[in-house]
Amino acid sequence: MDEKADRLSKAEYEHRLMTKAVWYYYIENYTQQSISHLLGVSRSKVISLLERARQAGVIQFSVQQDSSRRMGMERELLGRYGLRDAFIVPGASTLTDPNESIAQAAAMYILRRVADSAFINMGYGDTISRIVKHLATTAQIPLNMVTLAGGMNYYLPNTSSNVFNARLYLIPSPLLLSSSTLRDSLRREPDVEEIFRMIPLSSMSVVGIGSMNDHATIVKNGILNNNDLTFLKMQGAVGDVLSHFLDKNGHIVSHELEGRLMSTPMEQLRTLDNVIGAAGGPAKAEAILSVLRGGYLDVLITDEDTARLLLDAPEP
Repeated sequence: MDEKADRLSKAEYEHRLMTKAVWYYYIENYTQQSISHLLGVSRSKVISLLERARQAGVIQFSVQQDSSRRMGMERELLGRYGLRDAFIVPGASTLTDPNESIAQAAAMYILRRVADSAFINMGYGDTISRIVKHLATTAQIPLNMVTLAGGMNYYLPNTSSNVFNARLYLIPSPLLLSSSTLRDSLRREPDVEEIFRMIPLSSMSVVGIGSMNDHATIVKNGILNNNDLTFLKMQGAVGDVLSHFLDKNGHIVSHELEGRLMSTPMEQLRTLDNVIGAAGGPAKAEAILSVLRGGYLDVLITDEDTARLLLDAPEP
């Protein structure tokens, strides 16, 4: 019985992999090599999947239906939340590591739109770190990345690698200072001020969205403890962007942390061009909804299950 269930599971996995390969190749016009990176399989495997799909008739029937549903959901997100664009990763929540799938999709989305010598503002967190890695190791042209918050050195991949094709402009400061006085003083330092002057001039900004649980990046890295998290929840916080905590309607939750943060203010984020939010998973749905209601994003990259939750959410 277990062997039979295992065979069914493998067959289902192969079918999903085949459908995704066809979707990316025929609908999104990705190259076979790009699909190989996105799905984490070899290029020869991608070729095999496409051929099997053609023989099985998947190209004629399934892809059209799946793509139509996904595109319909993207249009609904644009209309409901005032976004300029949305990219829904098909079936990301069924993968072993949905953050990786979303990060790969975000990197591909960015690379198809970034111009030569462009500057990109980057937030922090696990998904953002993965996006930086994919951008810097797959970009055909050197990229310039400007950090939106302090403490980013903890989240960046190995920049000494000879395949890391990016120049980083880091805010030389921790994310959270011991006092607002120290934060204000450090903020006026020329090296810090120089980076903050670059932020409004970048062509796009990419941010992650954190949830209010023990797995949140800001808790795992020790910046906040569980008591801090509980207190923020009691004040109505449902998630964060750049360590600014938001309530369900996207308003900043008042907390003494705000005065100690070395981070781009949310009101400034709202004014930046092409702000991309990359996040997914049902646990983050409420936090993503808050950010959308606050009007902080121009583009959302998420997975299909999370997109459905966002569309099913009641009006505030």
